[in-house]
Amino acid sequence: MRRFSAEYLDRTREGMWDDRTALAPLRLASRDSVLDVGCGTGELAAALREETDARIVGADRDADLLAHLPRAVPGVRADAYQLPFPDDSFDIVVCQALLINLPDPERALGEFARVASESVAAVEPDNGAVTVESTVASESRLAGEARDRYIAGVDTDVTLGNRLVDLFEEAGFANVETARRDQTQTVEPPYSEVDLEAVGRKARGDAIRTQRGDLAGDADALDRLRAAWREMGRTALEQTQAGEYERRETIPFHVAVGDV
Repeated sequence: MRRFSAEYLDRTREGMWDDRTALAPLRLASRDSVLDVGCGTGELAAALREETDARIVGADRDADLLAHLPRAVPGVRADAYQLPFPDDSFDIVVCQALLINLPDPERALGEFARVASESVAAVEPDNGAVTVESTVASESRLAGEARDRYIAGVDTDVTLGNRLVDLFEEAGFANVETARRDQTQTVEPPYSEVDLEAVGRKARGDAIRTQRGDLAGDADALDRLRAAWREMGRTALEQTQAGEYERRETIPFHVAVGDV
C-alpha cells in the first residue's frame, strides 16, 4: 500500500468538503458512532465532526498522519484488513480515497462490514475521469498522458470510483445509495504560496521524477515526458510571473453507502 505525507494530503484534499451534500446518504443524524478508516490527516473526520454529535474515531496505519487529526477525533493505529475492534463496534464505517490504494479492496470491505453494525460507506475517486484546463496549451495533454501512464503502471485500481456501486453490491451490501462530489482545485491570481510551490514543482519536473516508478513506459518515454513537463512548467512559471497563469482541475469522487 502506498504511503502519503501530511503535506500531500493537505494539498490534494483542500476544499474537498466545502460542500457536504454528497454526505447525505451516510444518514449521519441517525448514527451514534463512526469509524473513519484510512483517515490520514482527518479531512473527512473533521467534516463528519461538524455534521454530527456521534462519536468519531479515526484509524490509519501511519502514526505520523494520526498526529494531525483534529483534537476532537481520537486516532487508532490500524490496518484496514485487520481492524482492532470487536464485531459491530460502530454504527457506520467510512473511508475516503482508501480503496483505490489497496491491492484487495474487497477484503477491506469485508472487514468494514464486520466492524459495522449498520452501514459501510466509501468515497473514492475515478482518476481516469480527471480533467485539467490550463492557460498553458500543453498542460491538459501532458497531464492526460501522465495520468494514463500512472493508471497503467500502478498496481491498484485508481479508477475504482466509477465501479464503486458494483463493488458494494458484489460485497453483499443492501440498499446501496450513491452520491457524487466533484472536487475542483483552481490556481489563479492572486497566487498563494502553495500555488507558487506547485508551479515550481512543474518547472523542475518533480511530479514525473517522484512518480516514475508508478508510470508505465520505458526510460526513454518517461524522459521525454519529463522534458516536456519541465518545458510546460517553465511556461506556467512565466505566466505566473506575469499574473496570467490559471489552472482548473476537477476530480470526480463517487460515494456509496450500503447496509450490512
